[in-house]
Parts: sequence; structure tokens; C-alpha cells
Amino acid sequence: MKLHRIDQIAKPRFRIAIHVLVWLAQSGGVLSSTAIASQVNSHATFLRRVLAQLTRSGIVEAKEGRDGGYYMQSCPEELTLADIYAAIPDEREHDPKDDLDCGEVGRQLDRELEVLMSQAEEQIISFLRQHTLADVMAHIDFQQMEQRETEGIKKPIPE
Repeated sequence: MKLHRIDQIAKPRFRIAIHVLVWLAQSGGVLSSTAIASQVNSHATFLRRVLAQLTRSGIVEAKEGRDGGYYMQSCPEELTLADIYAAIPDEREHDPKDDLDCGEVGRQLDRELEVLMSQAEEQIISFLRQHTLADVMAHIDFQQMEQRETEGIKKPIPE
């Protein structure tokens, strides 16, 4: 699997959340987690975890029942990438073997790096705040969608 720069810089589930939200917004209706998983080439169980985070944040809504699934609660024109970034917790695991024992100088370096990385993340969030999901979607050629990509789309939510 190709490692994308976004996976190196952003939270691990941020990219998948963007893909999910683009498909939900593009569908204009309710999509099951299985249908979304087939679109983003991900396992439905993993996807439900991401969808749960997006649901808790109010970005998407879950609909129960036979015709259930997920749909956009937020308007793509108003939903910033920073909103999505904030909805996805950073779930990177700490591996104790990566710990360095460099004494007091090492601890000071780690503290300084934490400050710098925190400032870098603030800059990322500030930048993401300037872009909406609709901005991202404007650069996608949805005419290239295959028939299989539109399968699984259910009726739109009545307003």
C-alpha cells in the first residue's frame, strides 16, 4: 500500500474521514457503512469507527433501520477541513521501544520538540480552517464514477 504524505503529516484517520465525507456529500442521500467501505476500499468495521467519530461531532447523522445508514448533517460549503480534523482523535500508538533514554538533555530536547510540534499542528489547523469540504470536492471529476460506485446509495433524507 502506498504511503501518502497526508498519512505522514495528519492524524491517521483524517484521510479516510475526508473520503467518507466526500462520498456522503456527493450521494445526497443515505449510504450504508458497507457501501461507503466499498467506495473507499476499507473494511466496514474500521469505517464504522470513523463514522462514529464523525457522528459524535455532529458532522454526519446515523439513520437506524432497514433503510439505515449515514448521511451528511453538515453542509459541505460550511464544513472546514479543520472541523473534520478536530473530529478525528489522534490514535497513534506509543511504542515503548521508541523511548530514548538520553538523560536530562534528552528530556529537554523532547520538551522543546513537543512545543514545536504543537505549534506546527496549530499552523496545520489554521490552514485547514481556510478550506471547506466543498473546496476539495470542486477539484474532483465525479463524471469518472463507475456504476459500482453509485450502487448502495439510498433515497435522500426528506427535509
